[in-house]
Amino acid sequence: MSVVTNTTTIGAIDAPSRRNTELALLVFAVAIPVFAYANVGLAMTGKLPSGMLGYGLGLGLLAGVGHLVVRKFARYADPLLLPLATLLNGLGLVLIWRLDQSPRLIQRAKSAFGAFHPDAPKQLLYTALGMALFIAVLMLLKDHRILQRYTYISMAFALFLLILPMFFPAVNGAKIWISIPGLGTIQPGEFAKIIIAVFFSGYLMVKRDALALASRRFMGLYLPRGRDLGPILVVWGVSILILVFETDLGTSLLFFGLFVIMLYVATERTSWIVFGLLMSAAGAVAVASFEPHVKLRVDAWLDPFGCYKTTGACEQIGQAIMSFGSGGTLGTGLGQGNSDLIGFAANADFILSTVGEELGLAGMMAILLIYGLIVERGVRTALAARDPFGKLMAIGLSGAFALQVFVVAGGVMGLIPLTGMTMPFLAQGGSSVIANWALIGILIRISDTARRPAPAPAPSPDAEMTQVVRP
Repeated sequence: MSVVTNTTTIGAIDAPSRRNTELALLVFAVAIPVFAYANVGLAMTGKLPSGMLGYGLGLGLLAGVGHLVVRKFARYADPLLLPLATLLNGLGLVLIWRLDQSPRLIQRAKSAFGAFHPDAPKQLLYTALGMALFIAVLMLLKDHRILQRYTYISMAFALFLLILPMFFPAVNGAKIWISIPGLGTIQPGEFAKIIIAVFFSGYLMVKRDALALASRRFMGLYLPRGRDLGPILVVWGVSILILVFETDLGTSLLFFGLFVIMLYVATERTSWIVFGLLMSAAGAVAVASFEPHVKLRVDAWLDPFGCYKTTGACEQIGQAIMSFGSGGTLGTGLGQGNSDLIGFAANADFILSTVGEELGLAGMMAILLIYGLIVERGVRTALAARDPFGKLMAIGLSGAFALQVFVVAGGVMGLIPLTGMTMPFLAQGGSSVIANWALIGILIRISDTARRPAPAPAPSPDAEMTQVVRP
């Protein structure tokens, strides 16, 4: 008796798509913000908010459309990324709406501008635009490796976006916005972080062997050759120029930190981390010693209550620290805090102080855990990616997301000087929410390619000739 078997050792992997898991998680990701919305209304007015149904339907519709597009165009994508981003975006809308109801902020806006315009409806519009860009990324970007063709074009475009705000007037001491008549203001740095990750991925994929192997050992560290040190010096110089001319500490930290992270992942050399930390510390100290705006932020960080009587530059960070203290472990409850005393920045980078006061340490840890899960899924995508460009791209986008969360949360909590960046998905800001939805879309595209089952092998003519004869 003879048995014919297939001698091919590589077969298709029957991996589940997990789309139904994603749909179930999306239900929770929409229900939790709707519950929080009702909670805020009951706490502030004693009744359910009138716009609760419209808010729930709007957020649910956007999440449902996003899910259908992922099911159609990225069937094997990571099932957690879309629900986590939807949950953060929904909670951000609730927190912004809660601050819109503050009588103190309404009165302050009327005194300063003559009228008050709520930010929550604009943020919902930006969320819809971000979801549209997310859908466009999934529909148009069939294969993330196409981006590799535009390595140096992306570098030029990213530098253009980073330099452009220098030619526009400063807002609150920093030049990070550009004004477009009829459209309002745009923060180009939010989009530049994605584009610069494309350049770093393409560049390091080609140069990583030279950077990793062509070096000399000195005191336990591998020193790169001078010709290989050139790119890191250029990136360091550009980040310093951004800090000097735009007084934008956040973008310069994000820009340089992203390059060092990707350099370390590409070469696996610890010496690059040491060089990066030394160069960033040297640059920050040098700029802080002569640039007045950066110096004020460093002084406010070193003594958050000491400059109340002098410059007043530490007023916001002092009030943020007091709001964290007022929240305690479980918080005062949604809608029952006083973080609106911080003023115009309460719904921007200081929106975390509202979380800390009204949801307490427990709520703050939950929010940071959601951010951590997004980063973890991005790193997991990088580990699963089958091509080096996809690996570097996924780790770069995850690193940029993690760095932005760190510099904003660290600044509000007093760990590092304030940077002026916005908390991804949570804070009010059109550029931020639109760019971060595009970032999530690219991560989902890479994860779809990484988790997609290998194609079934072509039938081999030799297989039919191979027989196993058993006695």
